[in-house]
Amino acid sequence: MKLLKRLILLLIAALAIFVVIFVISGYPLYKKATKTMSLNDKVSEIRSSENFVSYDELPKNLVDATIAVEDHRYWDHGAIDLIGIFRAITSNIKAGDAVEGGSSITQQVAKNLYFMEEKDGMSRKSAETILSYELSKNYSKEEIFELYVNTIYYGNGYYGIKQASNGYFHKEPKDLTLDECTLLAGVPNAPSVYAPTANMDLCISRQKKVIRDMVKHNYITQEEADRIKLGM
Repeated sequence: MKLLKRLILLLIAALAIFVVIFVISGYPLYKKATKTMSLNDKVSEIRSSENFVSYDELPKNLVDATIAVEDHRYWDHGAIDLIGIFRAITSNIKAGDAVEGGSSITQQVAKNLYFMEEKDGMSRKSAETILSYELSKNYSKEEIFELYVNTIYYGNGYYGIKQASNGYFHKEPKDLTLDECTLLAGVPNAPSVYAPTANMDLCISRQKKVIRDMVKHNYITQEEADRIKLGM
């Protein structure tokens, strides 16, 4: 029993040390980025764009489809999803490759706002995580999701949901059908691969995953899923 307690204490200590090192590694990058433009100013800049689409203008099916495939615990976890990170690590170890990411939607927003040009590494991931906590502290889940769909890349030169909706379907986001929402929700994971203008077969394959995840997480029924038109 004493040995077990010692092991647990060692694990806790090791984890605490890792967290400290992790935060320290990214804090300078986080400060440099937000000193150039504060988070509040950055968000205001995005909201002032003529292509900005508010959360209330988004079709529910797009919100549900995106959350189902990108971060299905989005409404329940905080800035980061520890369960999702652990699941991704486990899946990647089993596969022997990076087959699944663990970034929450909030972390992806942090990256889109400030760190797209930074090289992958612990310092960038740390800076993204620090900024994710700042986002969660100052903005609601709806506002953060709103930032996500207005900054994410949908392929074919389309940044944000308005450009993607206009470009691919020649309509406003509020008018997107369930079919179209499931297609668009799958693209940001790898736009150069899943965009309908890049490879329609892979786009449809990704759309099918979105649909499966929507059924799995009870956003739509299997009967509704079976009626969805695939592709464009």
